[in-house]
Amino acid sequence: MNQFVKFIEKNSSGKKILGLFILTNCIYAFMLTVTIPKTMAFSNGMKLLDMMPMGYDLNYVTELFTALGANGRSIYLTNQIPVDMVYPLLFALSYCLLMGYLLKRLHKLNSQYIFLCLLPIIAGIADYLENIGIIVMLKYFPELTEFTVKTTNFFSLIKSISTSIFFIVFVVLLITIGIKVLHKKISANSLHN
Repeated sequence: MNQFVKFIEKNSSGKKILGLFILTNCIYAFMLTVTIPKTMAFSNGMKLLDMMPMGYDLNYVTELFTALGANGRSIYLTNQIPVDMVYPLLFALSYCLLMGYLLKRLHKLNSQYIFLCLLPIIAGIADYLENIGIIVMLKYFPELTEFTVKTTNFFSLIKSISTSIFFIVFVVLLITIGIKVLHKKISANSLHN
């Protein structure tokens, strides 16, 4: 764990995090505006598996992959998935460092709160495992198994739960820092008056 703390301390400079944050969100915006709509053009309005935080089952996957047809499944596999193999690494790294940066600002980096920095890493790993499951299902469709769908769905749920918890904690930390800054300003003003 000491190595992890050292890594975060070494890399949690504002410029590095801002650069990673911008790159991560450019990739995310590209998926939202280009690769996902391009794939969904074949889906008859059905959401892609990556975009279902509450999960899915065998019936849904079968219905989606049937609706996509051969062209849609090919685009899912050759357009959306390759971009989504870059995004989880950037998400994990930039948001782990961002969380570390906020904890450092609160003087909580060398405490049990360091584990909060693992949330985006868990989400990133789950995203990769979800992608692998989707690749397997796309390659072997229509031969889908309940096991593959349930396993892939499990990783989709882990991804969405850890991402949600991360963003809740992130907002709480931002508010905490905001309150501290405000408190300092009020204290400084009352000293001058």
